[in-house]
Amino acid sequence: MADHHGTQSPVIEALNTILEFELAGVVRYTHYALMVFGYNRIPIVSWLRSQATESLGHADKAGEIITHLGGHPSLSIGPLLETHNHDIGDILRESLAHETAALNAYKALLKLVEGDSVMLEEYAREMIYQ
Repeated sequence: MADHHGTQSPVIEALNTILEFELAGVVRYTHYALMVFGYNRIPIVSWLRSQATESLGHADKAGEIITHLGGHPSLSIGPLLETHNHDIGDILRESLAHETAALNAYKALLKLVEGDSVMLEEYAREMIYQ
């Protein structure tokens, strides 16, 4: 088993990338929840807020693994690109792009740890499945 401990290991870097994406998700979905208007607002806002809460849980989990491995969780946040278009279609497209990028970060982690760490493999697979 490779040594994944230490702040500079590729695994810690991959986990910090995931942490940053998830923290960006918290900001993104909270912002979107505040920007939705119209007669369908309530269920959409509720869903967006649940996505923000889920992202915070995912960030917490990534951070816990980082510290478990002896790393230092990043204080940075992932990309927050915004089109400034706030109709629900634009919000959903931006959300999909964000989720796709986060999914790719989990896939990169899986590729990095596959066959090397059961714990990290299971974590990555679980997050990809979700």
